[in-house]
Amino acid sequence: MDPSQNDLEAIRRLIAELTNRIYRIERKLQLDPHGLAEATATVAAPPPAPPPQSTADVSERPPVTYVPAPQLPPRPSTVTTSQEDLESRIGSHWLNRIGIAAMLVGVSYFLKFAWDSKWVGPPGLVTIGLIAGITIVFWSERFRSKGYQVFSYSLKAVGIGTLYLSLWAAFHLYALIPSGVAFVMMLVVTASAAAMAVAQDAQILAVFALIGGFSTPLLLSTGQNREVALFSYVAILDIAMLVLVTFKPWRRLLVMSYAGTMLLYVGWYDDFYNRSQLGLTLGFATIFFAIFAIAPLVTLQPENESAFFASIPAILALINAGVYFFQAYVMVEEVDKTYMAWFALALAAIYIFLSRLVHARNLSTDAAEILYFLHLAVAIVFITIAIPIRLEAHWITMGWFVEAGVLLWIGNRIKSDFLSLFALGALVLGVFRLLAFDNFHTTQLLFNMRMATYVVAIVVLGAVAWYAKQRDDEAARNVAAVALIALNVLALIALSREVTDYFARQMSLLPRQVPGQWNAFYTNMHRVEIERDFTYSALWMAYGAMLMVIGFLRRSPFVRWQALILIAVTICKVFVYDVSELDKQYRILSFIVLGVMLLAISFVYQRDWLKLSAKNREHDNTETSSRS
Repeated sequence: MDPSQNDLEAIRRLIAELTNRIYRIERKLQLDPHGLAEATATVAAPPPAPPPQSTADVSERPPVTYVPAPQLPPRPSTVTTSQEDLESRIGSHWLNRIGIAAMLVGVSYFLKFAWDSKWVGPPGLVTIGLIAGITIVFWSERFRSKGYQVFSYSLKAVGIGTLYLSLWAAFHLYALIPSGVAFVMMLVVTASAAAMAVAQDAQILAVFALIGGFSTPLLLSTGQNREVALFSYVAILDIAMLVLVTFKPWRRLLVMSYAGTMLLYVGWYDDFYNRSQLGLTLGFATIFFAIFAIAPLVTLQPENESAFFASIPAILALINAGVYFFQAYVMVEEVDKTYMAWFALALAAIYIFLSRLVHARNLSTDAAEILYFLHLAVAIVFITIAIPIRLEAHWITMGWFVEAGVLLWIGNRIKSDFLSLFALGALVLGVFRLLAFDNFHTTQLLFNMRMATYVVAIVVLGAVAWYAKQRDDEAARNVAAVALIALNVLALIALSREVTDYFARQMSLLPRQVPGQWNAFYTNMHRVEIERDFTYSALWMAYGAMLMVIGFLRRSPFVRWQALILIAVTICKVFVYDVSELDKQYRILSFIVLGVMLLAISFVYQRDWLKLSAKNREHDNTETSSRS
């Protein structure tokens, strides 16, 4: 083959490949691909190559015909496209649903009008309604076969609604059939709608079936308490929904089924519940809880849905746990509130088990990971709730500290930042309650429950700081720094409160020592206050000196800076408060002790035992060399 002919074919293949790529891009952008398709066909199918020719025939070859590059259609405006989409949605969906509602209302009014006008008797009205409903359902199939699926489903909704209305009228208005027969016939309608949904793979029909199923008890209600029949039917309906969503990724059915279950449950509870029905009612609530606790596990599908529908299992798990605990708490609290502590711990164990089931499925999806951590979070929350329900006073605080320590240890063992975060949350709860709510009545110095509670908090904070220092990231270093500061602040508060309580006990003994001698009483009271204020200063000085020693020994600037800040606060107290309030001997002692401590610290810094000057010079030399 002639080299020029080979070059021509190579150029044509290149143009065809480029055109095909542009065509695929245009299809993804939803532009008009017809012009490109024609051009692609023209370029992609070049004419067959002519037979080899000799060099003498080159001048006789026909001229080469070049295919012009296809012209890309102009890209439509985003505003225009969004307006067209909104218009299409309003016309095809919103008006459709409003039309369904209008048709059903019109049918109900027609039945009533026909009855009032004596056109036909009750049996005739019900028969007409049933025949019309069935006819509309079958007629809708004609539109579905022609591709008008949305309109077909709308007609099915009208037909199914007409059937429910006719059966309701036959039972409730005209008393033509007993409740059992009406229930069975409505159940047949619901099952038929569900069967059509599965056969046609139409989620909207399953929605119609679910709405009809949960409407049946309302349509057949006689105002009597039939708890077993009602909740057994609801449980069967929920189980059928669970089986359906196991094979079909129709997650919105979960939300609808849960909403319908809660609507019927709350409505019955408000009208009929009394304490004698505790066991039976709690049993049904437990069945509903179990169904919707399992549902998120069986609906974990691959991530081929929108973010909202992918998050439905996690949202349902969270709401189901909270609603069930609230239901049980409202009922059980009347009997014995402490039972709820064990109930909360049992729920925590259940959600830990559920989290292990999610983890065992090894699904590498965001929805599975979210559900796994959510189950763990719910379990931890129930443990945290059980502590204040079962315990009292400072034991609640102690329980939260112990929980924080256990979660911290487990989180460090399994390398879980999630558990460590909850450990910090429980720790914060405990510290807040310790400082804001707990009141201790102590009769012994240091060896009392208040000091024990503070010691537990300090130990957990020390563990937080130690575990955080084992890591290298900036967030962990910040957590360690905050934990160390909180540890020292709590230690100072605990010791200061011991000083306060000790001298408060001394003051309470004064009236018995000098009864009736008020001058002597006030003199002794003032003396005890002076001793207390001096003890505060001495305590803070000693604690600051201890921090300074630790900072020197550990070569920790962070600890030394805490010592310096505490010493600065002590200096302000000595020069501002002690000068004016303390007696001469305590004032002298305060200044001497403070001066000795400051001189000692100054001497250590001047001797440069930590080689801080050398480090500073090295740092300065490094900066100078980097600038040069």
